Amino acid sequence: MTIDTILRSIVAVRASIPDDAFTANALGTSREGSGVVIREDGLVLTIGYLITEAEEVWLTDHNGRVVPAHALAYDQESGFGLVQALAPLSLPAVAFGDAAKAMAGDPVVLADGIGQSVSAHIITKQEFAGYWEYLLDEAIFTAPAHPSWGGAALIGQDGRLLGIGSLRLQMSRAGEIADINMVVPIDLLPPILDDLLTRGQVSKPPRPWLGAFSAESNGEVVVMSVAEGSPAAEAGLRQGDIISDVRDGEVDGLADFYRKLWQNPAGAEIPLRVVRDGRETWLRVKSADRNSFLKKPQLQ
Repeated sequence: MTIDTILRSIVAVRASIPDDAFTANALGTSREGSGVVIREDGLVLTIGYLITEAEEVWLTDHNGRVVPAHALAYDQESGFGLVQALAPLSLPAVAFGDAAKAMAGDPVVLADGIGQSVSAHIITKQEFAGYWEYLLDEAIFTAPAHPSWGGAALIGQDGRLLGIGSLRLQMSRAGEIADINMVVPIDLLPPILDDLLTRGQVSKPPRPWLGAFSAESNGEVVVMSVAEGSPAAEAGLRQGDIISDVRDGEVDGLADFYRKLWQNPAGAEIPLRVVRDGRETWLRVKSADRNSFLKKPQLQ
């Protein structure tokens, strides 16, 4: 496949979400981004936050043709989302690359579904902890940043798919602030793809979820906010709280907090030592399965 053929297999994704959806306030009720065709039957890989709780999904190709689609699956751990076109897309599938072999300095292209592409380089591959209880052991970071990154396809020199765009971030380089993209590596998809296609989710126990939006500051985990109606909110966790321990283990940064949290099953009551206004207190948070708060996809 030529690069032009590959770029044509990247489509625009538009999703409508009900006003009463759990993620409506945080992510909005109208979401737009991109996705890439990964099977000849119109299976499209995107970033999951675009299609979470979607009641309608539409795909648009580079010729402006609009096709209805179904939100098939969203994997909380990787962040990937799958969409199935409900009419023929007639676009070739983009082959998977090997993200593990991609190296810092490699030239790449990050392309969206409306014809915009950015020639970039991988600047690093490293752990990424997201404030929404999300962790990647080795995310891909690229620069310069793409202005329409959500669901964009990261294409390697060999024309194969290396990952899906997730975020736009800033980093300090040589004393200057640079915009970069965080990309979810494609290697996370093959081990879970069959489960997502047949069950809509991965066949393993869900991770415990608190509903706390946290940031790391000088190695400390600071609560920025809590989701309304979440286990964290019910337990009384507040903005500004510093989470210092999970059970009997001291927390060493955001990634360590998640790893300690996820040693428990979803639904477990999890003791947290919290520093609030300079004083220590213990909270017992009855965790949950995040998916239980979300509206399930309805076939159109």
